[in-house]
Amino acid sequence: MIIVIITMSATPGKQLELIQTLHAMSKYNAEKSGCLRFDIYCELEDKNRFSLLGEWETRKNLEQYLTSHQFSVLMGTNILLCEPLGIEIHTVSLSEGIGAVHKARSLKTTRKS
Repeated sequence: MIIVIITMSATPGKQLELIQTLHAMSKYNAEKSGCLRFDIYCELEDKNRFSLLGEWETRKNLEQYLTSHQFSVLMGTNILLCEPLGIEIHTVSLSEGIGAVHKARSLKTTRKS
């Protein structure tokens, strides 16, 4: 799985325009093959700061997205930003669930005894 985190700081007064663009993109990405998730977050302390979280099934799926018109639209949002957008791409080779939490908590309890 490939996880992409994009951070954006909107120029004050441009938040609505940015949100509308991001919302349209999220609908498009959700329909694309290989896109497992594409979510938009707004920071509670700073209404101008947004994060996008995308999960892609394979590197090939991500590369198709990075060369798409939709990603070009995202890159074009720079005119709405007060600083360049940040992009992090993470390749995940292992994912765990609640079982890891239970295991860690039981190990802590065992060590205390």
